[in-house]
Amino acid sequence: MTELDGTPAGADQLRALALTNYGHFTTLRVEDGRVRGLALHLERLARDCRAVFGTDLDTDRVRELVRRAVPAPPGGPLVVRVTVYDPELDLGRPAAPATPRVLVTTRPAGPPAPPPLRLRTLTHVRDRAAVKHVALFGVLHTRRAAQLQGADDALFTDRDGHVTEGPTWNVGFVDAADRVVWPEGEALPGVTMALLRRLHAHTTAPVTPAEALGMRAAFVTNAAVGVREVASVDGVPLATGDPVVTALRSAYRDLPGDPL
Repeated sequence: MTELDGTPAGADQLRALALTNYGHFTTLRVEDGRVRGLALHLERLARDCRAVFGTDLDTDRVRELVRRAVPAPPGGPLVVRVTVYDPELDLGRPAAPATPRVLVTTRPAGPPAPPPLRLRTLTHVRDRAAVKHVALFGVLHTRRAAQLQGADDALFTDRDGHVTEGPTWNVGFVDAADRVVWPEGEALPGVTMALLRRLHAHTTAPVTPAEALGMRAAFVTNAAVGVREVASVDGVPLATGDPVVTALRSAYRDLPGDPL
């Protein structure tokens, strides 16, 4: 399903995303008409709209458009992407006044507990890291490089050699004291990460790849999958089945979510 402002989107309206690719988005998982962290997703859209277009976004209307696009319960879980962009944006005049519009797309959600990831550290800092923008070339190119080296995905390190995040997820570690350690550095602030911080003792600190391998366990987080274990980094195995990661996954699944 693909709707722009509540009506089916045509090729002409989608052309700007393909050719200009200027906008921002958020991705949420809808289960039984409810979304974990819905308010945080809406806050992100409003914040990023001001950063990208210099204008306010009517988040009540966004919520209504998502509600329209999602079948009434019961139904299987869906991944919903809300993209905000201006189909009339002039490539030569991006500073012109914009009229952002709301594109809502849906797809069936994958399993809530996919297998653990094998990660490869690669240096990459996303452009405007704090904004969830639609320019995904850099992160997908890095993911491709990791897969060509035999891994499932990339684990980003910054120019100083510190771990930051992944292409479409945040990363966390469990230390010997049962604390969750979130790496310090330029990274997209994830909604799932924000929710997990409310559920378990945590700290934020610089983490090098060597320090990551010294942690008891590692996991990645995003709205589509929740909490996913990490099996290895750069070919070095990490323990799976850690009780803290298991507890985090269960606590996250048990969050009731907010009704659309």
